[in-house]
Amino acid sequence: MTQPAPRERILQTAAALFSKHGYRAVGIDTIIRESGIAKMTLYKHFPSKDALIAAYLEQTNAGFWRWIDGITSAHDDPKTQLEAIFDGVAKLSSSPACLGCSFTHAAAEFPDFDHPGHAIALLHKQQVLERLTQLSRAAHAADPLGLAQDLMLAMDGAWSAARVFGGGNHGSRAGATARALIAAQTKATNSPAA
Repeated sequence: MTQPAPRERILQTAAALFSKHGYRAVGIDTIIRESGIAKMTLYKHFPSKDALIAAYLEQTNAGFWRWIDGITSAHDDPKTQLEAIFDGVAKLSSSPACLGCSFTHAAAEFPDFDHPGHAIALLHKQQVLERLTQLSRAAHAADPLGLAQDLMLAMDGAWSAARVFGGGNHGSRAGATARALIAAQTKATNSPAA
């Protein structure tokens, strides 16, 4: 089996370490040692630790959207797409492999809005809220933004449950929670006319 290219190996190593231990706790020397990459090679690809964190978060963001698109592409109806997203969240967040949300962790560890980690985390969360709002609107929710915000709370809660409780946590309720929220917002608009 061929080794990944150095940049990819650094990112893979950083992903594993950042997810498990956090951003501040993991030093560049640890990433160099664990990846087997020379210091000069790391700095050739990432001129600073902040640049590495930003690249990791951008890669994670791209992976998140591939995951969401894969889930929603199997369904035509926006209401069913929303439900499918939260079934996916329920499954992933209650898995022992899930260590929570990389973006929430970045925002918590780098509270300064100007830090690249915080800026990328904020943009990601804004994009998620925007997608949930679009789907809520397409599903004819009574209050699309309100539904999207409620769903976002359910999603972030599921990721937090994964980090705090580990596998088999109550994040497994995300699908049921989303269905209740969606039903409450779409019941009147989807009911037959009197």
